[in-house]
Formats: sequence, structure tokens, C-alpha cells
Amino acid sequence: MNVVQEPMAVSQPLSDIYMRDYNKVKELYDYNPQTEEAWHERAAWLDQTHALRADRKALVSRLRSYNAERNPHEAVARSLDDLEDVNTLVVVGGQQSGLFTGPLLVIYKALTIIQTARMAEKRLNRKVVPVFWIAGEDHDFDEVNHTYVLSSDLQVQKIKIDHPTGERSMVSQVQVPMDAWQQAIEELSAKLPNTEFKEDFFAKLQSYAEVSCNLSDYYARIFGMLFGEAGLVLLDSADSALRSIEVPMFERIIEDNDPLEEALMQSLQDVQDHQYNSQADVTAGNANLFYIHEGTRLLLHKVDGRFTDRKQQVSFSRDELQRLVQEHPERFSNNVLTRPLMQDYLFPVLSTVLGTGEIAYWALTHRAFHAFGFRMPIIVPRMSFTFVEGTVQKQMTKYELSFADVVERFTVRKEAWLQAQDTLGLDVHFEDMKQQLNELYEPILEKLAQIQAGLGKLGETNKQKVLEQVEFLQHRAANDLAKQNETALRHWERIHSSILPLGKPQERVYNIFAYLNRYGLAWISSLYEIPLDLSGQHRVISLPQ
Repeated sequence: MNVVQEPMAVSQPLSDIYMRDYNKVKELYDYNPQTEEAWHERAAWLDQTHALRADRKALVSRLRSYNAERNPHEAVARSLDDLEDVNTLVVVGGQQSGLFTGPLLVIYKALTIIQTARMAEKRLNRKVVPVFWIAGEDHDFDEVNHTYVLSSDLQVQKIKIDHPTGERSMVSQVQVPMDAWQQAIEELSAKLPNTEFKEDFFAKLQSYAEVSCNLSDYYARIFGMLFGEAGLVLLDSADSALRSIEVPMFERIIEDNDPLEEALMQSLQDVQDHQYNSQADVTAGNANLFYIHEGTRLLLHKVDGRFTDRKQQVSFSRDELQRLVQEHPERFSNNVLTRPLMQDYLFPVLSTVLGTGEIAYWALTHRAFHAFGFRMPIIVPRMSFTFVEGTVQKQMTKYELSFADVVERFTVRKEAWLQAQDTLGLDVHFEDMKQQLNELYEPILEKLAQIQAGLGKLGETNKQKVLEQVEFLQHRAANDLAKQNETALRHWERIHSSILPLGKPQERVYNIFAYLNRYGLAWISSLYEIPLDLSGQHRVISLPQ
């Protein structure tokens, strides 16, 4: 497996600077992941602040129950035994529960979590457990209900399941019927070629569907298949059994909501002072807390001393909200800016693995961590890859295309190549012909206009019709030339569809199962051989044919 660093533009300027030149944004974060001392400093701080966090035994007990059902591997059980020890630390990261695990970047995030935990364990000479946080409390079902594969006819194909009710519920509470699972599995199977691994994989997908009632459960079981042997512990943030453990932090978020708001607003100003845009909604009066009302997740705001939603379906005083969180913790849910605080309350987080969008919006939580007595954990950028299969690499070599050519100037290179196939120079001849026609028409049009203005206009119309016929012939010749090179143009299309599907990085579109179907489950283990890169720079990985 050949691994080469190849730059790819990062869509978030703040994240780009964080990864390339940390010192320029160090005021927005607490630790530089690329320095040795940061890891020891963070571990020492965690050792001194056990009282800030949740009951470890209660947390591990719930995680054992959750993982025993969905992620029942001996390595996971050992991780949980280790986590019960007060000296054990955690590397955590998470994602929404996408269909069939969603895009490849989710796989890379899990891989980075595992690799970072292994690195930290050696560096600190103590146990460090990898944890994956499934964001099942998110309510945007349309973000997670689909995935993409490249079909045999080189089309990017979408596989999707529909929301059964359309209600704005947490993803982990949306009940997916068996026929929806079945249809999605059959669609995925139809779009992938038959291989020696296919039957086994799809038997597993079928068996998981039979015992999964929602996307998060299904996602967890697939993740267990992929990463359980590496000891990756899974958690669903919507797990109602976790809520009783989270109550003290919810109480703090309610009680200290004004200082929380002030800290978030100050961090927003810090980000803007560094000339960056906010990557999350920080607005005055936002309580940064959701309340579940009749199955719907409502974002709370502070209005005239009360907590209410935008449509005022619910309204609570601070004391009423405190009583509710004690009596019905399952009705509460974090938003994107309080989830990092809850994560640090639950776990002794040595490091968190984030994508570029997350790195940018986590800067908004910097002062909130400090306001609550915490420190922001070490942020490790998720590793970023593009897989280039042997056939695609061979075609790139044939057409003398670099990775940068495909990503930055593909259309220009493709058009230049096609023009080079015109050995007769037809395009040049056609352009010369059109120029000569314009020159021939010009004097006669002037004379026609002198006879009568209308006759001059008729002559201009006549010229345009002649030029249109020439252009028609030119396009026809170009189309026929393209047909003569149809096979080669399919190669070009395959290169582009493989590396930049839908004009986006491969990792943000394609699903892992096309690769698993071709290379088998053991292929996941081979990914651990890729060296950990704490800078998160993009790399290209060459795969066999």
C-alpha cells in the first residue's frame, strides 16, 4: 500500500491554519497536538481533576450494556475494563449515524481515534482507550439517511431511506421499518459486483437490520464489525440510559447558562478578531440546550427570564427546568456547542479527533471550557485520504495525469487531450473558415446597407445562418471525434468519478462497502499500517488492481 502526501484544499481557513501553523491561532485552543509536552501536560491536568467528571463506574456499566448488544468483542470488553481504572484516559471522536456508516471520512475518523489512542498509550506509558461517539441525538434525518457508490456504468449512485413520519425527532428515535432496510440493502447489493466477500458481507448487513430499529443501532453494529477487534468503544449520545449520568452537567448548563452564553459570545469575538467567520450559530439568548417535547427536539432560548422555544410551545422558569432535568433527564439534549462540554464531563478526554469543520467551530467553545472549570482537550485533525485503485492509477499514468491535475484542472486537461487527438487540425480549419466568412461578408454588408437599411439587416441575418451551419458542422465533427475516442473518454470519466465524485473529495461522498466488497474485511486491518499524521494533511493511497 503506497502512501503519498498530496495537498488538497481545506474548506475551513481556520482549520487549515490550525493544522499548518498552530501558533497563529493558539489563543483559540489549549494544546498543540504536534508537541510532545502537550500530551504530558494534558494527562497531568486530567489526573488532578477527577472531581470534575461523571461517576466512572456508572458510565462504564452503561457502556458495557450498550456494547455487549451491538459491539460484542473481547477487545472492547478489555477496553472497558481498562476504562474503569482511574488512571486510564480516552481518545474520543464522533459522527452522525449515516446509512451503511455514511461517507469514507467517518471510517478515517475512527481509524484516527484508534491510531491516536495507540500512539498516546506508548507516549505516556499508560492505558488510553479509543471511544466513538455516535451523534444519535441529532435530528436532521436527511443528512444521514443516504450514501453513495460508484456504479459499473461510472455513475455516482445514491442509496436512500425515507423518514417514516417526517417528525423532527432525534435520529436514534426514528423507527426504520424492515422493508426500508431491505430495500436499501438490495439497492446496495445491486450496485456492487459479485466477489468472494459479497455474500458474507450482505448476510451480516441483513442480520443487523433484523435486530436494529433505528439508524444509530444499525450503524453501531456495522462499526462493531469493522472496529470491534481494535477495542473501539461505542456510545450513542441519544442513549436514554446515559441521561441519568449526565444530569449534573445538564444542571450546570441550566444554572450557569448566562456565563455560558457570555463565554460563547466572547469566543465568537476572539474568532472574528482573528479574521475568521463563525462556523456555528452563536446568538444572544440561545440556551444551547434542546428539550424533547412530544417527540420533537426543540432548541431553547431565554426570553424574559424563561426558557422557551421559538414557537413558544414550551416555557419554563430556571427552577422548573432544573426539576425537569432531575425527573426526566431523557427529555434533554445538547446542541453542537454544549456537546463538547458533556463529552469532557463524561470522559477523561486526553484528545478528541475532529474534522476540519469541527476544528473551526470548536474554537467557539474555548472560553466555555474554561468557564466550566475545564480545559479544551488536545484536538487531533482527522486523517484525510483519497484511495486510488490500480486501474485508475494505470489510466492516470497513461494520460499523464497527476493527482493535482484531476483535482485542480481536470476539464482543461481533458479538453487539451481531446484536441490533441484531432490530427487533421479540424478546429483550426473551422476557425479560419469562420474568420474568412466574416471578412468576405463585411464589404458586401456595407454596400447592401447603402442600398437599403433593411437589406443590410437581411444580409447580417444571412451571414449568421451561414456561420450557424459551419458551427453545426464543427460540433458534429467534434462529436464524431469524441465517439472515436469513446473508450478513452470513459477512462477519463472513471478517473474523475473515482477521485472527485460530484465535484467533491472522495472521502465526503463514497461509502466503505465498495472497498470491503472488493478487498474483504481484512483490508480494514491493513489501514492501521498507515502512519498516524497529527497534522491531518491529505494523503493519496494506491490500492492494488
